[in-house]
Amino acid sequence: MILTVTLNTALDITYRVPALTPHASHRVSEVRERPGGKGLNVARVLSALGHESVVTGFAGGPVGAVLRDLLAPLAPHDALVPIAGTTRRTIAVADDASGDTTQLNEPGPTVTAEEWAAFLSSYDSLLRGADAVALCGSLPPGIHVGAYAELIRRARGAEVPVLLDTSGEPLRRGIAARPDLVKPNAEELARLTGSREPLRATRDARRRGAHSVVASLGPDGVLAVTPDGVWQAAPPAPVKGNPTGAGDSAVAGLLSGLVEALSWPDRLARAVALSAATVLAPAAGEFDAAAYEELVPRIAVTERVTAA
Repeated sequence: MILTVTLNTALDITYRVPALTPHASHRVSEVRERPGGKGLNVARVLSALGHESVVTGFAGGPVGAVLRDLLAPLAPHDALVPIAGTTRRTIAVADDASGDTTQLNEPGPTVTAEEWAAFLSSYDSLLRGADAVALCGSLPPGIHVGAYAELIRRARGAEVPVLLDTSGEPLRRGIAARPDLVKPNAEELARLTGSREPLRATRDARRRGAHSVVASLGPDGVLAVTPDGVWQAAPPAPVKGNPTGAGDSAVAGLLSGLVEALSWPDRLARAVALSAATVLAPAAGEFDAAAYEELVPRIAVTERVTAA
């Protein structure tokens, strides 16, 4: 079983419009609702890849109830902890004319000390049956900034491999707790290290405590700095569509590859192919299966140097 943690879950709402024009009224051609938050997206992709997945984190209020209703018929098992506050919504406006997407993210609900303690108890129990755990996304109000560092230490104590995908100070503190894998994007990496040169920044991030670092470079794919070497993997051509959830699909590819003991080049090819196939899908947490199968053998994986 692979456990994914989403402390700031969301109800993802996607609107499609023929063309998005500022200051204008728009007729929406399609509306989609999905249970969202980075870890829930990861879990749905893991399930589609054939892995048993369990989602935990927080859900509350009427929006949280809708999220859990939408999650119920899906493959990931719901182990979300109920809270008094109301789960946030994220709004994606997909522009058919340009192929671009505009994202609006609400703040999350405040989590109390008692709710955090209930989550920690559930998390420790879930770790006992986990082959790996992913810690994903932002922290809701009320959760201390070192929360991911605490969860990493608990996973390491349970001897469960742990992947961290967050940003800002939670990333800085979390990486010092020595997770097995960190997956920042280029902007998160630059804020963490002060460098915008990808290889230098990725090496620096690894020196801060992570066992391995895989940096998302947008249309240029990913750069991995690991104890076994340094690789870059890229799609054969840029893809246009809705990028929401593409990074989460990459996390699913990396985590499933870890559990399956794939080589680093195979893990990276899977991650990049899933990411690109997600851009081509209509909603976050989904990927175009046919595009994925076609892309995997076409991902160029290049070893940059012989040692990390």
